[in-house]
Amino acid sequence: MVYTVAALYLREPLSVPVYTWEGGDAGQAVLPDVFRLPIRKDLIRRVFLSEFTARLQPKGRDPMAGKRTSARSLGAHHGVSRVPRIRGTLRGALVNMTRGGRLAHPPRVEKVIHERVNRREKILGTMSALAATSVPEIVKARGHLFNTQYLPIVVEKEVLTKITTTKQALALLEKLGVIDDIIRAKEKIRQRAGKGKRRGRRLKKPKSILFVLDDHNSPFAKAVKGLPGVDVVEPAHINVLVLAPGGEPGRLMFITDTALRELGERYRVIVP
Repeated sequence: MVYTVAALYLREPLSVPVYTWEGGDAGQAVLPDVFRLPIRKDLIRRVFLSEFTARLQPKGRDPMAGKRTSARSLGAHHGVSRVPRIRGTLRGALVNMTRGGRLAHPPRVEKVIHERVNRREKILGTMSALAATSVPEIVKARGHLFNTQYLPIVVEKEVLTKITTTKQALALLEKLGVIDDIIRAKEKIRQRAGKGKRRGRRLKKPKSILFVLDDHNSPFAKAVKGLPGVDVVEPAHINVLVLAPGGEPGRLMFITDTALRELGERYRVIVP
């Protein structure tokens, strides 16, 4: 698809080194034009909110919840308050201020929780988030640690088959200067405060490297999936949720040369 963007390019065409599966330099690759677009943080956050709320499941309450009781009010002139009480006792029920009573304002199925955006806004937000991954200042401001001058990290496709173990993958990341970000994510894993610990989300884990690979079931993908804070996606499934977690652009990205070309074809732009 070709998209026309009524805005100036952010900077001149940028070339980045392409690394081999051993960490050596295999030449240069010119980043697609989508990486030169202006970075719209407001648009990225809006698209993130739309994609995040689209995954939330609507929640509702049984209309009869808290109302299945024999409680009735005795009325006035009985020496007690007019709170509905269970038949034969003085225990209150039914109303929202009593123990076991109904909720005053329960969740409603009719509540609109999905923030919708236009299709073109979503596309431009994704393209802007892609452009942010090539600016080292923005990536560093997001908290990522790396010792390389050029971003994103581009490697040859052979890495998907040559590297099959996590130990080999960590050795490659160390040669490329991004192993510190994996260590940062591991050291900052912490226990969640509050009741979420009892609801299947005990730990909070920072985000580290985003791996954009041709096949998310390749040996290399399986070797890095278990690393802390890592996400593995294919170019066709890339979105703002992985490019800008929390709505903050500047994700540290590791991508193969073929996946980079596929992204360039998927998000081809023409600036009038």
